[in-house]
Amino acid sequence: MEMEFESRYEINRTVEFIISKSFTRIALQFPDELLKESTKVVRALKSKLKEMNAENGRDVRFFVMADTTYGSCCVDEVGALHIDSQCVVHYGQTCLSPTSVLPAFFVFGKASINVASCVKHLLDYMSKSNKPVLILYGLEYAHVIPSIQEELGLSKPESQLKFSVANVLCSFISPSKDPRESMEHPVPSGEDSLSSSRNYRLGGLTWDLPEGSKIEDYLLFWIGSDSSAFANVVLTFNGCDVVRYDAEEDSLVTEFTQQRRILKRRYYLVEKAKDANIIGILVGTLGVAGYLHMIHHMQALISAAGKKSYILAMGRPNPAKLANFPECDVFIYISCAQTALLDSKEFMAPVITPFEANLAFSRGSEWTGAYLMHFQDVIINSSKPESEAEEEPRFSFFQGGYVEDHNTNDEAENGEEETMALVQAAEKALQLRGKDHNQLAKQTAAKSGPEYFLNRAYRGLEINSDNTTPEPFLVGRSGKASGYKHE
Repeated sequence: MEMEFESRYEINRTVEFIISKSFTRIALQFPDELLKESTKVVRALKSKLKEMNAENGRDVRFFVMADTTYGSCCVDEVGALHIDSQCVVHYGQTCLSPTSVLPAFFVFGKASINVASCVKHLLDYMSKSNKPVLILYGLEYAHVIPSIQEELGLSKPESQLKFSVANVLCSFISPSKDPRESMEHPVPSGEDSLSSSRNYRLGGLTWDLPEGSKIEDYLLFWIGSDSSAFANVVLTFNGCDVVRYDAEEDSLVTEFTQQRRILKRRYYLVEKAKDANIIGILVGTLGVAGYLHMIHHMQALISAAGKKSYILAMGRPNPAKLANFPECDVFIYISCAQTALLDSKEFMAPVITPFEANLAFSRGSEWTGAYLMHFQDVIINSSKPESEAEEEPRFSFFQGGYVEDHNTNDEAENGEEETMALVQAAEKALQLRGKDHNQLAKQTAAKSGPEYFLNRAYRGLEINSDNTTPEPFLVGRSGKASGYKHE
């Protein structure tokens, strides 16, 4: 049992990494489902460290981190920097997003799977299709990929023509001095990509396709659960045939109507965002390299489109948090690819991704079917936003006619009007009206946007009345609803 535990959490590899880098303060980041194992992992690491490095083993300190500010798939650099950590060891599901400051070592875990049954399901489905197969998988199944390759006989040249297998991108990430350097990787959007390379990277996986072939020519065989990583594959390669092998249920899933329907929903949100005037930029990560560059890119894009933007940092967004900003017509969520898609049906305003914002606020841009999840790819594939002096009206599907976007840059000279725009929109959204359409509560007008946010607070229902004398209490009905006592 002890050997199995050390193998699952890769104790030896972790200790070798710590010794090779001479780290003495290490943050161990666990997701909620693995937090119960954290104490065992720390004891195993300390024990193994003393065996392999008896002299300096006592100087190494471990810090357990949980309840991350944002998604647990990202490295929580903010929490690690609070304890002056030199590196982060990340456990569990990860998006392998590049870090900004700290190096990170990843332990993916080892999920159980029946290799023979998986290969049998794959071969049975292949008999119904004449397409070559590209094998993708969740990172927790990376340890069984060599066994699957052996079962398929991929060492033979004829088998290599039928199968392609993705490789794990890396298990260690070192931050780059220039955040944009780590963003420059090939875009996983097939032949329509601006990159001429045949190399693809998505969800911590990387693979190469033969020269002249297209990703649409392949059958994508996913090994793993219906996770956010799998949703990224379905959306990014929406023109491919996809099959998923569920290792826990030992079954093959071929119906993805719900995932395909998400694309229609996202296109609907893009059209709705075009009519927005005030946009909130939600900061969904403080650790992924290049997030500041992405925020500045969104600000420039929104400004060029003649709209106003406000940056909001609130941790993980939910309907209650975003309801505090009813003046925002739409929100742009800047985060890693695996947490970028938020189901905003319960939100007061739609939440879109940077890629969708690029489509909505870039005049003349059209959706070609390609979908980019990584905001780094959006920067690479988008042109510099330019504000045109005169633009023709555009057709709005929601207003049922042609509308003209107002350029807020022309109004920048009037500082008071620029500052009060958000306040006026918020007051209009939060007005409390009765049946006679008379305003019941009126707040003191703020002189600026920041002052408005500082003064805004919930005060309950306020009814102005000149009669302040107490009213006599009334005795209500008593008994059961099926028959009150006075009935």
